[in-house]
Amino acid sequence: MQTNEFAKIWSRMAKDYKVHMEQQLAPSLTEAQLTVLEVLNEYGRMKPSQLIPYLATTPAAVTMLLDRMERNRLVTRFRDVKDRRIVWIVISDQGREEVERGLRIRDDFLGSALNRISQHNQNLLVYLLGKITTKAKTSVMTSEAEGVKEPIERAE
Repeated sequence: MQTNEFAKIWSRMAKDYKVHMEQQLAPSLTEAQLTVLEVLNEYGRMKPSQLIPYLATTPAAVTMLLDRMERNRLVTRFRDVKDRRIVWIVISDQGREEVERGLRIRDDFLGSALNRISQHNQNLLVYLLGKITTKAKTSVMTSEAEGVKEPIERAE
């Protein structure tokens, strides 16, 4: 088994990625904020609780993150018209600009790493990484089926 070598390589890759993203996104964006913007960009609007599985954090931390994002005009929060207890989050125009910038930064970094290997090996790498993450995906899907995660509603 290659666990030791895999752990070293994975750790080095994760560190390089994190350092690069922190430096390039600063000062207007963090990696967690990019994740929120990317998810909101895809789904349109969400409740704060629906972001928890994407961030792997606590509800209090999500609230603090959203507070900062709202202050920086990356997102807008509003109450549901039918049920005032529900708070929706949507991406702002400035948030859309920042998510585009952040995704370009991420794509450039990962693209430069992947371009070191052939297209065939890139496909193989993505396939193999998908195989080892299947268990994690199954856990999330099981949690969703058990009602742990609320369904995401797309904006109309």
